[in-house]
Amino acid sequence: MEASSATTMALRVSSSSSSSSSSSFFSISPNHKPNSLPFKFSTFRPPQPTLLKSLKCIQTPPSNSNPLKQPLKNPRSASPLSCSALTLSSSQTTELVPCKLQTLISEFQALSEPIDRVKRLLHYATLLPPFNDSDRVDSNRVMGCTAQVWLEAKMDKEGKMRFSADSDSEITKGFCSCLVSVLDGASPDEVLMVKTDDLSSLNVGLPGAQRSRVNTWHNVLVSMQKKTKALVAEQQGRPPFEPFPSLVITADGIHAKGSFAEAQARYLFPDESKVEELVNVLKEKKIGIVAHFYMDPEVQGILTAAQKHWPHIHISDSLVMADSAVNMAKAGCEFITVLGVDFMSENVRAILDQAGFEKVGVYRMSNERIGCSLADAASSPSYMSYLEAASRSPNSLHVVYINTSLETKAYAHELVPTITCTSSNVVQTILQAFVQVPDANIWYGPDSYMGANIRELLQQMTKMTDEEIAEIHPEHNRDSIRSLLPRLHYFQDGTCIVHHLFGNEVVDRIKEMYCDAYLTAHFEVPGEMFSLAMEAKRRGMGVVGSTQNILDFIKQRIQEALDRNVNEHLQFVLGTESGMVTSIVAAVRGLLGSARSGGAEINVEIVFPVSSESVTTSSNASPGLNSVKVGDVILPVIPGVASGEGCSINGGCASCPYMKMNSLSSLLKVCHHLPDETNFALSAYEAGRFKLQTPNGKSVADVGCEPILHMRHFQASKKLPEKLISHILHPSGNGSSSVLN
Repeated sequence: MEASSATTMALRVSSSSSSSSSSSFFSISPNHKPNSLPFKFSTFRPPQPTLLKSLKCIQTPPSNSNPLKQPLKNPRSASPLSCSALTLSSSQTTELVPCKLQTLISEFQALSEPIDRVKRLLHYATLLPPFNDSDRVDSNRVMGCTAQVWLEAKMDKEGKMRFSADSDSEITKGFCSCLVSVLDGASPDEVLMVKTDDLSSLNVGLPGAQRSRVNTWHNVLVSMQKKTKALVAEQQGRPPFEPFPSLVITADGIHAKGSFAEAQARYLFPDESKVEELVNVLKEKKIGIVAHFYMDPEVQGILTAAQKHWPHIHISDSLVMADSAVNMAKAGCEFITVLGVDFMSENVRAILDQAGFEKVGVYRMSNERIGCSLADAASSPSYMSYLEAASRSPNSLHVVYINTSLETKAYAHELVPTITCTSSNVVQTILQAFVQVPDANIWYGPDSYMGANIRELLQQMTKMTDEEIAEIHPEHNRDSIRSLLPRLHYFQDGTCIVHHLFGNEVVDRIKEMYCDAYLTAHFEVPGEMFSLAMEAKRRGMGVVGSTQNILDFIKQRIQEALDRNVNEHLQFVLGTESGMVTSIVAAVRGLLGSARSGGAEINVEIVFPVSSESVTTSSNASPGLNSVKVGDVILPVIPGVASGEGCSINGGCASCPYMKMNSLSSLLKVCHHLPDETNFALSAYEAGRFKLQTPNGKSVADVGCEPILHMRHFQASKKLPEKLISHILHPSGNGSSSVLN
């Protein structure tokens, strides 16, 4: 399309009234000849300035004399809506894009045969103007597309947006051509008001492995909008948002941007003498280590290096830590050191006892309490009141987050039948519970953000088709999801202090600067961040889940890029605790290192969201350190984070102060003093057994482990155990009151 301020468009197409056609998909025959089109297209020609008229998207009756009209296979599905003989003036800003988009939607919906839609899309590919070779650079690449896609955006003298695009795939080129035909020449406001959901009515898709190409609609649109925002800010003289700190990982090394990122990177190459010291003492005394992903970067760097020399070191989320400890005990470890918060060491101690390893010692990394805001919330009087309300409701099930103390699980289980969950299995646990007990009342806690996000996710499911819902859980449909929502309750006064930091300001900056990046978010983040990540997930650009889900998503996207074997810059926003970066960097370097001989240059950038209140200016930055060049992408080195943590009530670079109590010096102290035969040096570090009893006179350890065992049964069989179902339906003995300490 020529870059003029006004364009004449002469098209007449009928729209289909069939709502089902908008969700159908087509396939391409290998024998198909893309040039054999059953219709002709008009070309776009600039009008004479004196003939400009105001655009109106009007309804007109179909004209049989129109040479561009394509007869429908099913005439009854046609409606008379069309945008006919349109002349667009530069003053028109409110109706141009909606009319063009409606024309495009009508155009594809009018074609009932899949092969005709393919032909139409391929023809659009031929209409895309040539792309300048000088614009075919990494900074113009669109992330998240199966094929290579380049997008260039400029603003003309009249303030209208001018877009050009190209791809190495004809199908993808057709997608780009459609979007360019709609948005080229539009005002910035018009470009920004289009939503990805507005494209859902386009009757174009691909089945199976090729269905990911449909994300091109969304990802190219998001890139158009990002470039538009940047150009508007430049025109208005507004400084753009400062970029977040990040680490850029290549096959050749790591580049840190900002002092926070530098602090994270500093320990990715640990002191070899410290690694050797740790390995020697672990081997000598048969000590295993289980550590959470959120460890201090110094500790994680040492542990990751030590893993190469001693197999009994495991870094994971909280669920797997106890399982790993049991495996280490089976392999002959006499002591287990736990790097995490106190409820994690409690769980390790209890699970080892359940597995028959009472003689294996379990040690924490501090002589002080290592707390957790979520675990504390579940030990509060308000949570007890919440559970007492649950105990008075019929067929109640308490779904409690694994990140709570054993004492909480025990006391809760005596009040209400209880099963633990993780951020990766909570949705499936709830859905399965409603299948096995259709009239159940489910009470989730204590994480308020996760509870709200679960409800929001289920609300979104009510808008899906039954087939889409079946992919999430085969025994549910829209009716069942609607019916269960009133009986899903969640505690509203418990948050993780880490994930609480991903608030409005951080979300606004992500929308402005990283809307085209891959977005990862833990299930515990606030609703604004959750909604943003869910939108990205719908177009293949995001993940919402556990720490392990986040790591797996990043690894999968990098592997896909390696398989494509073309130069790429992948950018991931890390919506969880910053300690995750050590495991991510190790995984990324492993993937990139194994593929170095492949030829393609893959750069992976891990972005740490941080609020402006946590950023300081750099007074002594060297002029030579203002940017880092990776390929042809210029990455600015930005000021770092005040106090080195980056925590703020307004946003991210979330770093858990409790987890940081697990220091390298504490780990070495504990290891060197083992075995503690005098029971003096390490008595405050030992994870003791629960000697308390529940209000019903049972062992806290025994009752507290039962909800965990119920979850393990669910993970193995995909069904809640019959013992738990019987407890829900016949809650004898429940209803007694107690007070949590």
